[in-house]
Amino acid sequence: MAVNLKGRSFLTLMDFTPEEIRYLLDLSHDLKAKKRAGIYNYVLRGKNIVLLFEKTSTRTRCAFEVAALEEGAHVTFLDSASSQMGKKESLEDTAKVLGRFYDGIEYRGYKQEVVEDLAKYAGVPVWNGLTDVDHPTQILADLLTIEEHVAKPLNKVKLVFAGDVRNNMSYAWMYGCAKMGMHFVAIGPKELIDQVDKDALNRALEVAKETGAIIELSDDINSVKGADVIYTDVWASMGEEAQIPERVRLLTPYKVTMDMIKLTGNDDCIFMHCLPSFHDFETKMAKDQMEQGYDIREVTDEVFRSRHSVVFDEAENRMHTIKAVIVATIG
Repeated sequence: MAVNLKGRSFLTLMDFTPEEIRYLLDLSHDLKAKKRAGIYNYVLRGKNIVLLFEKTSTRTRCAFEVAALEEGAHVTFLDSASSQMGKKESLEDTAKVLGRFYDGIEYRGYKQEVVEDLAKYAGVPVWNGLTDVDHPTQILADLLTIEEHVAKPLNKVKLVFAGDVRNNMSYAWMYGCAKMGMHFVAIGPKELIDQVDKDALNRALEVAKETGAIIELSDDINSVKGADVIYTDVWASMGEEAQIPERVRLLTPYKVTMDMIKLTGNDDCIFMHCLPSFHDFETKMAKDQMEQGYDIREVTDEVFRSRHSVVFDEAENRMHTIKAVIVATIG
């Protein structure tokens, strides 16, 4: 079946069929190989895109800017301080104005409703660079990375997400695994499992019925057995310092350690992380918290720097998969 994503927004993987996601992954592989060979088709020449950032990021901004520029597009970056969106101008008005100037709009921020409304009013493709409940460009990059490092088709892969099972990466992985027929297990403390968004879980379970995916939640660390991928995310972000003592108490049993990797029983198990990561004490936040008696590392430095870790390949793949999304939707 021919796939045509021209003019489509990229708000969540739940909007795409497995065949369409497969198309984006194949295109990502192709564009990555061409970049390595120094081949650029400049299919975005004459195109203009704008990046709207309410939340800061290293990888997302750099990936979008480099991906667009390498294929010939011009990029404008707007953060909260340089945009009137939601302050002196409504979201609807901002979307309609930007849609007149630009061929595509990226949004990274908080509410999923914001990126959905941008897509509703802009009249051009809108791409979700992260919201509080989803991170589809990250999952696309992660799927590409798994295909490069795990000698199995995606529908035979078991991925375990360890830690705060209620966060946007956990939900985004539920969606990605459901769509691609994978085995997903989120492991974390029972009191956080009880807070998982039931709508997000039920949507993933409904898709899983069609694709053969397995979606599970567990507080049992032994659920990592047989995993091909161990995935985690930070326990606390800047501005959430007040929650750190409780987060550390709840999540320390689910810290990714070499013992957890060994418990998988899979010597080829890979470790993945969307980054940034607290894996040592070389960041101000990790050092300050350790001085107060709280080890906020969600993964040990031993695992992060081990042969199991593919986090920097994963980070690079943000650029290749984002390039594929842009090319497919406005190229």
